[in-house]
Amino acid sequence: MKENNVNLLCTRLLPGSLLNKAYEHGIMIDVLPFIYSAPIATKEVIADIQNLQSKKITAVFTSVNAVEAVLPHLSAKPDWDVYCMGGITKEAVISFLGANAIKGTARNAVNLAEKIIANNVKGEIIFFCSDHRLEKLPGILSSNGFDIKEMIVYNTIQTPHVIEKEYDGIIFFSPSAVHSFFSENTISTEVILFAIGKTTASTIATYVMNEIVSSEWPGQEQLIDQVIQYYSNVKH
Repeated sequence: MKENNVNLLCTRLLPGSLLNKAYEHGIMIDVLPFIYSAPIATKEVIADIQNLQSKKITAVFTSVNAVEAVLPHLSAKPDWDVYCMGGITKEAVISFLGANAIKGTARNAVNLAEKIIANNVKGEIIFFCSDHRLEKLPGILSSNGFDIKEMIVYNTIQTPHVIEKEYDGIIFFSPSAVHSFFSENTISTEVILFAIGKTTASTIATYVMNEIVSSEWPGQEQLIDQVIQYYSNVKH
């Protein structure tokens, strides 16, 4: 076991396997969620989801939270074409619907919209999303003449905390977590900020001028690998 000499804060939950992986590289990660996702399980939303079960639609998921809010309400496997983000979102879709349901994946919402356009998807497109969803994907598709409807299936709720401990770096997985963190905290300019995707990185840049290290891939493991790589390069 390596001596731990780097201390980071992660603003969302991480599996123990990734915490241990970082620890073995001399990185100690404290986990404290700054947002949480609450599925919307009203009778109306559940009925809307179930009404889509027998229809041939193109379903779009940009978050694992949306997958987990929708698919458990289905009593049978639907004949949907799915476009989704990679990483844990893709894994969740596969666990519910199988790999054959996925017609396209991407690193970010813009690339996902571009794949839908390139494949000239026909018919109804349902974007299962949060009440804090970003405008990019539906905006791009609508402006290109695609029939896209948004269905809000979960709420993103900020849970800010005041941080007293000084960290070498902070890990963010969403713009909402960035807003939640900086609503109650300030940081020194030496703190390194790790972000998943360009949108999260851009949101961080609206608050501070600190160094931002971003991962283009949407997976948790890829971002933690980037953290490990960053500090390995610093040490050498």
